[in-house]
Amino acid sequence: MVSGKRKLAIGIDYGTESGRALIVDTADGRVLATHATRYPHGVIERELPGGGAKLPAEWALQHPDDYIEVLRRSIPEALAMAGATGDEVVGVGIDFTACTMLPLDAAGVPLCFDAAWRDRPHAWVKLWKHHAAQEDATRLNELAAARGETFLDRYGGSMSSEWMLPKIVQTMREDPAVFEAADRYAEAADWVVYAMTGSFKRNSCAAGYKGAWHKTDGWPRRDFLEAIDPRLATLAETKLRGEVIPSGTKAGELTEEMARLTGLMAGTPVAAAIIDAHAALPGAGVVGPGTMVLAMGTSLCHLIVADEERQVEGNRGVVEDGIVPGYYGYEAGQPAVGDLFGWFARHGVPADAQQAAEREGLSVFAWLEREASRLAPGENGLLALDWWNGNRSVLADEGLSGLIVGYTLQTKPEEIYRALLEATAYGTKRIVDAFEESGIPVASIVASGGIPQRSPLLMQLFADITGKPIAVPAAAEPTALGAAMMGAVAAGAEGGGFGSIAEAAARMAPPVAKTYEPDAARAAVYAELYRDYVALHDYFGRGGGGGVMHRLRKRKETARATDGVR
Repeated sequence: MVSGKRKLAIGIDYGTESGRALIVDTADGRVLATHATRYPHGVIERELPGGGAKLPAEWALQHPDDYIEVLRRSIPEALAMAGATGDEVVGVGIDFTACTMLPLDAAGVPLCFDAAWRDRPHAWVKLWKHHAAQEDATRLNELAAARGETFLDRYGGSMSSEWMLPKIVQTMREDPAVFEAADRYAEAADWVVYAMTGSFKRNSCAAGYKGAWHKTDGWPRRDFLEAIDPRLATLAETKLRGEVIPSGTKAGELTEEMARLTGLMAGTPVAAAIIDAHAALPGAGVVGPGTMVLAMGTSLCHLIVADEERQVEGNRGVVEDGIVPGYYGYEAGQPAVGDLFGWFARHGVPADAQQAAEREGLSVFAWLEREASRLAPGENGLLALDWWNGNRSVLADEGLSGLIVGYTLQTKPEEIYRALLEATAYGTKRIVDAFEESGIPVASIVASGGIPQRSPLLMQLFADITGKPIAVPAAAEPTALGAAMMGAVAAGAEGGGFGSIAEAAARMAPPVAKTYEPDAARAAVYAELYRDYVALHDYFGRGGGGGVMHRLRKRKETARATDGVR
């Protein structure tokens, strides 16, 4: 980097359908340019590219070259848009969906690049939302629980089918040849960093939250892995080998080949990756205890750091150095937020309401927001459980389903919409309560993402129901910004960046656009409604309902599989 030039950082944000490059001025966090590239192959759910093998239900794969295409296209485009040159960039950081994983050969090349393996589905990238390993996750959880494996306690008592180990076991069970051919399994995030630098490092965020890795204990114990299958006995030392380093730590430097591909300078520092949702915590300027960050999009991820490791009911992961080095990072979540609101807008709004919105030149969402805002707490007469996609926290039960109580013949769409917004806020309060009951204080909340900026009603409901102030940062892309901060930290102070993520956030974090304070009168009404919510939550979620939700789901699956009785 030439002295006197701007000091810029790049954050590469890898999502489900596309990736983007964000260029940020490290002096003040100003976003100079952003460019997105859609993955040419998208999400592969029906058949392999080129008319290859058909895929069963619940599969979700990707093409690893699509990730390189993001670097090839978006970095040069973003540089041009910012009027920047490669020698102004001090560092690059990456955030990624997880667990999105793939098998590599001994040279670090994805197996699916080899013609010998191209037609084998297990040789491709398994996307985070690949759920075909549920059978394996169930078996792993049952075995771990029966053996009293303590690592489960860090994840609310169960592993998800989305995580690394169930996906590996599925491969071993269904295509042993691919399992044997894999020299190493990697998070796609770590493979991209390897492709950029030639240095293979595992990031502590994905390893901890999605791989059951622990800073002191390492991967799950050898005897547990061997009990699953003898072929897994040496998994940790072989196919999961590789140094695990904190996200944001310098993983390596850009190679000459990648410099030519991207327009950056060879030797540019590249940070160890971080999970996309988790990047929102530094991206929102939160780098210490006491403040919970809500990374809000199609789903909702609750993130907070603390000084010590504690057991929290429904916590979906606690990882030392998992988000901010020096702290224990905690994760909880609600699996349907934006998706839930979108479902209702598509399927629950009658034609007359849609026409009313159209006459006023409003989107359905804007019309629902306005009409629902006119209702007082309790006026809709409804109470909902936001379990349309199961419950992640605190019950950790994907088999639960949504519920609305209080319908009458007079119920209106805006009343239902408000009930769904309220249910989301109740779910977050239940999570906040679980943390505080475990000795982890939540003094305030920061809500990041597009939804908090678009829905003042939802943010006020969160404030009134949780009883906490809700700050909304003025950042359109907090995950990419968080990744850019990681890149600046990888550069170090001596390289034009920062010595720590706290220093980076102090300069680069966005200002607060608006803070929503709890209203005492509304909060009092919601406190009463929340008690009723908890009663419903525990009745249907803890066995009092006799498993009716699970039975309904099972009957639906059986009927669909057999075409039912007509």
